[in-house]
Amino acid sequence: MAQLTIDDLRRILREAAGDVQDIDLDGDVMDLEFEAIGYDSLALLEAGSRIERAHGITLDDGLISEAATPRDLLTAVNEVLAEADAA
Repeated sequence: MAQLTIDDLRRILREAAGDVQDIDLDGDVMDLEFEAIGYDSLALLEAGSRIERAHGITLDDGLISEAATPRDLLTAVNEVLAEADAA
């Protein structure tokens, strides 16, 4: 079963943010709000697009915008991946 890990998400978030120096994803960021770690809705939509391309899935924009923390996003993406595997 395909699954998105926190390390995968960190890499994707860094790629989506581009060359932003003040974003720190090291350490325990699972429950920090995206806004607190420097991610706005555009960066999250870009991250969602990268996840879709990498995993061959479609994520609802609402799913991405409702994810307040990396844990929320990982949980939601992994639910979609599990559904895709079951189909």
